[in-house]
Amino acid sequence: MKKLNTLFTVILLVMACESIGQNTRLVFASGLQKMDFTNYPLTQLNQNQSVLSKIDSLLNDKFQPNEPGGVFLVAKNGKAIYRKAFGKANIELGVDMTPENVFQIGSMTKQFTSVGILMLYEQGKLNINDPIIRYIPDYPNGEVITLHHLLTHTSGIKDFTKMKSIMGIAHKDLSPKELVDFFKSEPVDFAPGEQFKYNNSGYVVLGYIIELVSGETYEDFIEKHIFEKLGMENSRYANDREVIVNRASGYHKGFTNKMHVSLKIPYASGSLMSTVDDMLIWQEALNDNLLVRQITIEKAFTKYTLNNGEEFTYGYGWHIKEIEGTPSRQHGGSIFGFKSMGVYIPSKDIYVIGLTNCDCNSPTQIVKDIAALVNQN
Repeated sequence: MKKLNTLFTVILLVMACESIGQNTRLVFASGLQKMDFTNYPLTQLNQNQSVLSKIDSLLNDKFQPNEPGGVFLVAKNGKAIYRKAFGKANIELGVDMTPENVFQIGSMTKQFTSVGILMLYEQGKLNINDPIIRYIPDYPNGEVITLHHLLTHTSGIKDFTKMKSIMGIAHKDLSPKELVDFFKSEPVDFAPGEQFKYNNSGYVVLGYIIELVSGETYEDFIEKHIFEKLGMENSRYANDREVIVNRASGYHKGFTNKMHVSLKIPYASGSLMSTVDDMLIWQEALNDNLLVRQITIEKAFTKYTLNNGEEFTYGYGWHIKEIEGTPSRQHGGSIFGFKSMGVYIPSKDIYVIGLTNCDCNSPTQIVKDIAALVNQN
């Protein structure tokens, strides 16, 4: 059936189809919401409509029309079944949020850094078990800290974002080497492999290693070999100076404009920008092995063990956890003015991504709740 533009028409169509008792194909857009149900029995169609209504209810309760908001996308089998924006992209100018808005994604950047490392691994340019001293000869204890330790947050390196002196460099455009030098001589928290402790410093070192091995800047490497290759046209290394079409403004609690921090500081641990549509392209590329082989990407989705044999729930750039007993891959992000969260359920091919433009309004729990709701249906 042809595309329908009003919910009223859709309701009439569903009523007519119910009277005929046939399966139907229905594609419609209502406002910013897009859904595609192909060859579904009407009972399945009604179930999906009920799920989408519940998602709407959850998100309408969370976001207010005249406050900073967010964009949420739900995909099943690679196709968006829900895509909607809430609140304002800019509260000073009264600009409504749209699904096309561009957000800083914070620590979801780590997914791209880890895959960048795996791409170089497949090319034979590095080994995951290499000690970092092979690339940074003067790194303290670099002979016992491996790339694997950095990827899994088990290196013991001090997290530079927790250092009291961080504000001394927050506004400086440091080079990757200068940033690594800032924290590399700090006492370690533990010996490599002894504990899991989430750590931004490790991913800064990985970004620097990508530069040393590839001969390209981290920014150029990610944009050329991932964003451009996959057609992620609205994803990029963040920049507060350049004009970025559809950029959402970031806010803090109380709705003050986000604090300025040089985006050279989060670097490979948290300085990328994207949209919900591009993040779905990313997820599909991972599923289709467009960047690395299946045997390689599985390294990112594996639970590893500490030196004592204890298993922990982190791979390379993803938390490997469960949603109500169902295995999932998850990661969130938090950076001044923005929060992000993505959940993928492999067994059902369900992807849920939420991006918000106030660091006071985390999408983490609601994205998990939406994933659980779709998984149940």
